[in-house]
Amino acid sequence: MLVNAFVGAMVGLERTVLPLLAEAEFGLASKSAALSFIATFGAIKAVTNLLAGRLSDRYGRKQVLLLGWLFGLPVPFLIMWAPSWSWIVLANVLLGINQGLAWSTTVIMKIDLVGPRQRGLAMGLNEFAGYLSVAGAALATGYIAAAFGLRPEPFYLGIAWVAAGLMISLLLIRDTRPHVALEGGASRHSETDLTTRQLLVRSLGRDRALSSASQAGMVNNLNDGLAWGLFPLFFAAAGLDVARIGFLAFTYPAVWGGLQLWTGMLSDRWGRKSLIVAGMLVQGVALALVALGKAFWFWVGAAALLGAGTAMVYPVLLASVGDIAHPRWRASAVGVYRLWRDGGYVLGALLAGFLADLFGMQWAIGAIALLTAGSGALVALRMPETHRTD
Repeated sequence: MLVNAFVGAMVGLERTVLPLLAEAEFGLASKSAALSFIATFGAIKAVTNLLAGRLSDRYGRKQVLLLGWLFGLPVPFLIMWAPSWSWIVLANVLLGINQGLAWSTTVIMKIDLVGPRQRGLAMGLNEFAGYLSVAGAALATGYIAAAFGLRPEPFYLGIAWVAAGLMISLLLIRDTRPHVALEGGASRHSETDLTTRQLLVRSLGRDRALSSASQAGMVNNLNDGLAWGLFPLFFAAAGLDVARIGFLAFTYPAVWGGLQLWTGMLSDRWGRKSLIVAGMLVQGVALALVALGKAFWFWVGAAALLGAGTAMVYPVLLASVGDIAHPRWRASAVGVYRLWRDGGYVLGALLAGFLADLFGMQWAIGAIALLTAGSGALVALRMPETHRTD
């Protein structure tokens, strides 16, 4: 959990400041251009998730985690010293690799460490640590930027976080593959191995549970890409200062992170499907409220509601993938799911930027609210329950 807190903080480092930096220092007037760093991050992270799962199955979890931190080391320096926007894009290539390897590995290791009855709780703990740190980092960088400027001061924090994450991973973390061998011997699954290609085919429709989870995960992170890239610009256009924008960037992942302790655990008791459907619908309502809002505290409430809806979905989708996967190919299944889920960052950045440039930011947020509600309806119609509560 501590390692994943530092992993999450690396993403939070960019949440408040980078979209504002795109306009203020690099002169990117187009919303599509300003959100290009999120599309780059999402594409790289999605592919790296897929590799992380297979590499973890083959070479061990700890080695992949350490490799992820090595890719994260240059990120804060590149952002602080960037003379052009291309440096920011390069930093997000490295950040995407860092997140794909390190966050995927902490997810896989926690699933390894618990049995099927506590899988939802384990995912809630993991995502609680990561996204509470995303929120704290967004808040801290917002206030530092308001006091000292958009750079370099907010990014000094990133140097400390990446160093701490690397050292803890090197000195304290132990590999969890022995737990995989133990659980594999007692598993009820008849299949003992699946290739990445077979899992990809399943995720495209053949497996109703995996494909439903994959599409919901993709739309969920489409929302997150929208919130990350477009919300700061939307709030700035409404006249909010950097400190208040930072508070809004904090509220959404803080509620999301905190509630995951309970939503993951509740899914172990009530099942996965109902929470996923409800969470997607709540996110759709929250996004519509953001689009319709005109005042700071109204937006705070909408951001909190968006965080609550995301908390109902995020750890539960991961737990559902763990439910259907054999221990021997579980890491690869998580990698395939996270490939599609984090592909949502790419879709969210491109779609939000395109719609904002064409119709305005308010209409872009409203359109994605409808898409999110539609995703929840699709899960309700198609996804089977993956967790036995008896």
